[in-house]
This record gives sequence, structure tokens and C-alpha cells, in this order.
Amino acid sequence: MATAIKKKKSLVKNLVRFSVNGTAVELEIGTLPHQVETAHTLAHTLRETLGLVGTKVTCDNGACGSCTVLMDGKAVLSCMTLTVECQGRSITTIEGLADPETGRLDPLQQSFIDHTAFQCGFCTPGMIMSAKALLADNPSPTEADVKEALSGNFCRCISHYQVLRAVMATAQGGE
Repeated sequence: MATAIKKKKSLVKNLVRFSVNGTAVELEIGTLPHQVETAHTLAHTLRETLGLVGTKVTCDNGACGSCTVLMDGKAVLSCMTLTVECQGRSITTIEGLADPETGRLDPLQQSFIDHTAFQCGFCTPGMIMSAKALLADNPSPTEADVKEALSGNFCRCISHYQVLRAVMATAQGGE
């Protein structure tokens, strides 16, 4: 009987299941080319496995915030989160903010455009995702709240003043 149990267990695939931008994802865990390794970060899986390249990887050690995504509505650094830790979670990336039916940008994304809150744009997805988490928790933040929420996001181009204006304008419902 023990042999039958061992055979059944070997047929069961080791999977990680979560959703990305409202779509269910099921990935097999293992070391083969089509599998997700236990050491793969969420950033790697989003970009390399799922093709969602809006999430940027810059420092790859949690210092810059460019890889920020939402996990169950909270901002997380996807370069510091293992894919296997996402079991049962809901992940939102920059690609998931636009309206899926109309393609219309999220008001925060539009505000970044309207206030030229980017220069090269590389860090912008992480900043938008951090700001999105802030506004979900605190729809009427002060400038100090915005600065604190974005303190983990690093921009080499120094567009922080425009970012602050864009987030505050969104919180205030427009211009």
C-alpha cells in the first residue's frame, strides 16, 4: 500500500496559483525550462514567464522601488518576493491599472502624464504602484504622506516634484 501512495504523490504536480491583473495563473514549480524555480522572484516571473515587462528591475535588491507591484492591494517589492510566496494572492502590475474594456488609463497614470511626472520613465511604474497603494489606504493624503509612501522609490532623473503634484492632483480629484 505504501508503494501505491508514493506513486500517487509523484503524479501530483507542485503548483503555485495566484492571480495577476484579475487573471488566474497556475505555474508548475520545478527546475525544467517551462517551470518556475523556487528561487525565482515575482519580478522574474512577471517579466520572463508572463511577459509583463512594465514591472522594472533595476537594483534587484529592494533598494530602488522600480519593481513595486500590488499584492492584495499592498505595495511590495517584486524583486524581494519569491513567486512561491504568492500562493493564493492577487497581484496587480502597472499593466493591470488601465480599464480592461476601454483601455482608458487609471486616473493616477493619466495624472503622471498630465503633470509630466517622469523623465526617462523607467522608475515610473514602481512610483505609480506605490502611490496607488497609498491612495487606496488614504484617499486624502498630505504631501508628507505622499513623500513617505514614495520614500522607497528612487528616480535618477529627479522628477520627484512632478510626481508629488501628480499624486496630490489625483487625491484631490483632478487638476
